[in-house]
Amino acid sequence: MHGSHAILSPSSSERWINCPPSAKENAGGDTGSNYAQQGSEAHLMAEWKVKKALGHKVRDPTPDLEFYDEEMEECATAYCEFIMEQVQTAKETCPDPLVLVEQRLDFTRWVAESFGTADCICVADGTMTVIDFKYGLGVLVDADGNSQMRMYALGALNLFESLYDIETVRMIIFQPRRDNVSIAEVTKEKLLDWAEEVLIPAAALAAKGEGDYSAGKHCQFCKIKATCRKRAEYNLQMAQYDFAVPDTLADDEISLILDRADTFIGWVNDVKSYALEQAIGGKQYPGFKVVEGRSNRRYTNPDAVAAAVTDAGYDPFEKKLMGVTAMTKLLGTKKFNTLLGSLIEKPKGKPTLVPESDKRPAWTIDDFKEENENE
Repeated sequence: MHGSHAILSPSSSERWINCPPSAKENAGGDTGSNYAQQGSEAHLMAEWKVKKALGHKVRDPTPDLEFYDEEMEECATAYCEFIMEQVQTAKETCPDPLVLVEQRLDFTRWVAESFGTADCICVADGTMTVIDFKYGLGVLVDADGNSQMRMYALGALNLFESLYDIETVRMIIFQPRRDNVSIAEVTKEKLLDWAEEVLIPAAALAAKGEGDYSAGKHCQFCKIKATCRKRAEYNLQMAQYDFAVPDTLADDEISLILDRADTFIGWVNDVKSYALEQAIGGKQYPGFKVVEGRSNRRYTNPDAVAAAVTDAGYDPFEKKLMGVTAMTKLLGTKKFNTLLGSLIEKPKGKPTLVPESDKRPAWTIDDFKEENENE
């Protein structure tokens, strides 16, 4: 999805549902970023490919894309292929499924002045499928319990429930740069219950700037995340463990620290970044000052350096084999696999502790034995 956003938009719904007052705090246009622009362009590329595959006459947007590269091409192609697979599957039970691309949706039945755009909707008999293309690399997105996807599904349901006897709603996240395809399924009744019990009350509070502030993982993209007192209180609960030696903590205390560690570190970094920005602008913080950070020496004229070293009888250049990621970008995924597939291995990753919700399988006894033997 791309384009303009409502204040109570689906993309920010996880935040304003959990923390209604944050909607007003985040009102106003975003300045945007290269990442956002890159995502928008990837969506344009994906939209073009899908519409072309469906037989529509559409213009190739490639010449207008500032961030177009081989990776974007491959991800958009993979998305298009995935959509066509879903359409083909739908045709197994429905001869003529309805397929809509970049469909504008209205959520005002549940959320005032809220709208959005679904990347793809497919309606076949009693099943409606809503698919969202995520080009982002930083955050792994899960469709299960995803409020953004549920809002898209509600908007689509609002369009088609009078035309089709929809019983089941499927929501799919397609995130190619993370090799992530996440699927969640819910009945029409449960989706509408969620809208009545969760969405409508939260939206009503958010629209008025009322309700309680609440901190959590949903704070990640909030504009006031560095100065929010509720987030500070939430994270400073960790301070009670500041001077505790780890082996004196109970198991449930360690679990709490593990659960909040990344959030706590993120909050500290947000505060430090905000404080530095303010200090550079003249703000004085008691006990702190702005100084020049470390820097590394660099050449003022690389060409002149190369020429001088060459004239002295030395080779100024080092030759180094490109890494796997850089080589994949150079060759493209298909050619990379054809040429080098048999020469690539993926060593076993180091053990890491993650929440139970992580989809990777837990280590077995044999895994622990193997790790101990290799030490």
